[in-house]
Amino acid sequence: MGNNTHVFLLKTEDIVHPSDYMEIDMDGTKFLLLFGRNMKRLRNSQNLSLRQMATRCNIDYSDIGKIEKGNRNIQMSTVLELSKGLGVHPKELFDFEFEWKPGDFE
Repeated sequence: MGNNTHVFLLKTEDIVHPSDYMEIDMDGTKFLLLFGRNMKRLRNSQNLSLRQMATRCNIDYSDIGKIEKGNRNIQMSTVLELSKGLGVHPKELFDFEFEWKPGDFE
């Protein structure tokens, strides 16, 4: 990590291991993957199946699976629905570690 690097910390270590820490790529693919892993961790911690989660947040279970695999980029309204389904504050869905440099997005 160099100067001007921002790090967001993960509260639990069961989702991202130190070897998984990565810089965000320009199209956000790695960010989507980390978001999905964190969402899956939250879902599994409540012993929810994809179908149960889908019922709670009115999102198709196959779409939830795609989000968890990092294959689906979602809107902010979907983040809110997912957080409702998990019974967590939306910020908890973004509670994972990644590195980025401010110049990466200019």
